[in-house]
Amino acid sequence: MQDTLKSLRYAVRPRVLAKYLGLLSMVIACLALAPLAVSLWFEEYTLSARYLLVIGGLLALGLPTRNIGYPSDIQYNESLTITALAFVLSPLVMSYPMMGSGLTFMDAWFEAVSAITTTGLTTISNLESMPKTFLFARAWMQWYGGLGIVILSVAIVMNHHTALRRLMNPEGESLVTTARTYARRMLAVYVALTVAGLGLLMLLLDNSFYALTYTLAAISTGGFAPLTSSLSELSWQVQISVMLLSLAGAIPFILYYRLRLGEWRKVIADVEVQVLVGIILLLTLLLTLTLHAPNETTWSEALFHGGLLAISAQTATGFTTVNIQGLDTAALGILIVAMVIGGGIGSTAGGFKILRLLILLRFIQFLIQRTSMPPHAVAEAKLSGKILDNRDIERALLLIILFILTIVISWIIFLAYGYAPFPALFEVASATATAGLSSGITSHSLEGPLKFVLSIDMLLGRVEIIALLVVLYPGTWFGKRTE
Repeated sequence: MQDTLKSLRYAVRPRVLAKYLGLLSMVIACLALAPLAVSLWFEEYTLSARYLLVIGGLLALGLPTRNIGYPSDIQYNESLTITALAFVLSPLVMSYPMMGSGLTFMDAWFEAVSAITTTGLTTISNLESMPKTFLFARAWMQWYGGLGIVILSVAIVMNHHTALRRLMNPEGESLVTTARTYARRMLAVYVALTVAGLGLLMLLLDNSFYALTYTLAAISTGGFAPLTSSLSELSWQVQISVMLLSLAGAIPFILYYRLRLGEWRKVIADVEVQVLVGIILLLTLLLTLTLHAPNETTWSEALFHGGLLAISAQTATGFTTVNIQGLDTAALGILIVAMVIGGGIGSTAGGFKILRLLILLRFIQFLIQRTSMPPHAVAEAKLSGKILDNRDIERALLLIILFILTIVISWIIFLAYGYAPFPALFEVASATATAGLSSGITSHSLEGPLKFVLSIDMLLGRVEIIALLVVLYPGTWFGKRTE
């Protein structure tokens, strides 16, 4: 049996990786034009030179791949490998211009990983002292990392339908017929939400740069703010608006397209939307109670900040109007659960996603129901009236298990360094869920190995673990290959 399985395995083909990674490098080069323009606008020419070198290097790598022919098909492990490498290589490349802002390589790489994975954890204690280009670049990377470098790439330059279908959604959760149609619709939704959000914040803020960076970080559920205080120094109108934009980014984007078609009943009836709103309301209640009791705040203040914090955690955005380090253990525990669950599939939110939680709960309920049925009874697990495929259940359970395992292993490493158990658990959960809320552990003084652990957590959480494991699997690289 083992020999049979081995004979059916195929390693990735170098020409396929070269073709698509070359195209991805050209897309990243194009995306780097935005921070280059900002650096020229603010006359930060040292950073301009670094971005020019990065753009030139990426084009030099990518342009020769234009002559590589398209393969007749793309393997599952190839699509996962390309997806993972896109998120691994992009922050490495962008670390160089970020180092021009006075950061060490480790801190620059950490910031770049946090940006591209839409996490929002930062080692910088005084953001106001950083160059405008740096602040924009972080938010910009969150914006295009939110929808995914792969999606942006296929929408802009790729035209191979078979490859696109898998690159768009390697785990087979595509909601439309073709990947190209999917890419166009999702990009249209993403841009529309961004433009609407920017227009709103431009009306509320007298600083257009802040309006732009907050919009980019909110729609992508990234949470990188241009101010050290995140949202706490802004007006309540801006705070609410930014968090509503974050909530908009956590809703499956395909539902916005259905709204455009007038299918608003389907949107309201969508199980992920209903559960997302329900969880946020429950979190708001629980956080209001925890914020009011120990801090002696008024009920209205506790409700306001509790509601915003509930949205921030559940959408895995990371903006905050309160000091996380001042929260009690109960509040931190509530936030951990919210961050780990996350938002909807097909959105920019982090976590292992609400739909997978629903699949797990429905499967458990189904197993319990089976105990009261005759042995030969035919029954199938369903969710929202649809039969759950065994592969859907397996993928959901596997992802949840790997997600929790990643958090536990990382937590043990932090404990070995002597960090307090609960703050350490909060930090690694936030990184793996790509949430960005911090218990105060992440800082410039954090040990290098622990920065590396958090960076790996962010990458694993963003590519949903399996894709990165495929890259590390020897069989992906060594073995027989198809023609």
